Amino acid sequence: MVSQRANPIEIQSKLVPWLQGKMPRVRKLHMLNMRTAERGYSTETYLFDLSWEEDGQHRSEGMVLRRPPELPLFPDYDLRRQFLVMKRLQGSTVPVPRVYWLERDESVIGDSFYVMGEVKGVTPSDYPVYHSSGAYFDATQPQRAKMWWGCVESVAEIHKLDWNSLGLSFLGAPPAGTSPLDGVLAYYESCLHWATQGPQPILEKALEWLKANRYTPEHVTLCWGDSRMSNIIYGPDFDVVAVLDWEIAYLGDHEADLGWMFFLDWANSEGSNTPRLEGTPGREETVRRYEELTGWKVRNLFYNEVLAGLVLAVPMLRIFRNLAEAGIDLGADVERNNFCTQRLAALLQLPPP
Repeated sequence: MVSQRANPIEIQSKLVPWLQGKMPRVRKLHMLNMRTAERGYSTETYLFDLSWEEDGQHRSEGMVLRRPPELPLFPDYDLRRQFLVMKRLQGSTVPVPRVYWLERDESVIGDSFYVMGEVKGVTPSDYPVYHSSGAYFDATQPQRAKMWWGCVESVAEIHKLDWNSLGLSFLGAPPAGTSPLDGVLAYYESCLHWATQGPQPILEKALEWLKANRYTPEHVTLCWGDSRMSNIIYGPDFDVVAVLDWEIAYLGDHEADLGWMFFLDWANSEGSNTPRLEGTPGREETVRRYEELTGWKVRNLFYNEVLAGLVLAVPMLRIFRNLAEAGIDLGADVERNNFCTQRLAALLQLPPP
């Protein structure tokens, strides 16, 4: 969500001398076309073009600046975390944008921020949903299948990475004698208390069910956390050229990413009263393909779809609150009756909200 403090012109005037300090060998440094990105609820994102002369040659590159939102969707937003994940994935089998600089001194533009290279391509839309509009909707059936499988293959590649050798243990390896789910559930229980303003019967029941049915995962992997096609940039032939948005990456059960992907696809189709587009692979063949790619059996998918509904409820509740405080009427009791609570009620056979 773009905040009221977003001012590309002001940011550009402050960023030019900062960039010159980061690139002391270059001459004739120019920053052009600073604009707010269309996407970005969890992080404020700006695009700009940078041109300069170096070693007698003219060079240019599209750039991206990301800074924390004015109204965070999680209580412990950490810009450094997502920067480090992408930095340590450089050169791996998972394509990510090239990250350049992390600035933690808030005096430069009024907040911490980082700068990375822009990756050109197309991305399916969440708003409006990709089953009704945008690149995925406009694609042919074979192209849609390629985009879907590209996302599944990216998820599998993430899970097969050796997170320890990549230096990703800072994401929270579970202590000896505990399950990764213990930490995940404790974290989102605290997030739920932070995000809510009153009783949440369905979310509270979902949390109880998740605690009562917790299990010990067979594998602890790097989890993307936000695994969906709308966080992927696809090239001209619909190949995956970049995997984006690592704000909630963590170490845990790999099946959580599959559960999240299915939950978000439901939200982009049936959950939005939109038919699922032809050419989109089904649930069973998706699970089968993932198992072929990883060599692991998927055993706890239902549990992780319930978990996805609880996790997604946290930022949605904050968005509802932020909009309400801005004077936007979202209707009666939207905090308790929304697509997350509706889906959780259906999954757990609870009375509908």
